[in-house]
Amino acid sequence: MNFIIKLIVTAAVAFALSNVLKGIHIDTYWTALIFALVLALANVILKPILIILTIPLTIITLGLFLFIINALIVLLASKLVNGIHIDGFWWALLFGLLLSITSSLLFGNKKE
Repeated sequence: MNFIIKLIVTAAVAFALSNVLKGIHIDTYWTALIFALVLALANVILKPILIILTIPLTIITLGLFLFIINALIVLLASKLVNGIHIDGFWWALLFGLLLSITSSLLFGNKKE
């Protein structure tokens, strides 16, 4: 149940950010919901593999390369979902950062 609530809220935040950021285009809320699901699956499956493969680069950049990985995951999810378009890498980076910050603020590290 908690996963579904997080998915719905993440989709709402992504849809709201698409209305604020001119480089992010999401057609409908349902598209944002599908995007949030694809993004969650990519974060669970693909992101840990990328992090492990890029440990040396992440260490050299003092962790800043993780922002690049996050942007690439956002771009990949946008390519897999019809109805969402991100104008470029920098928009994906900004969108990923704002989505992460907003999600962290909303969900935090609450112990349940």
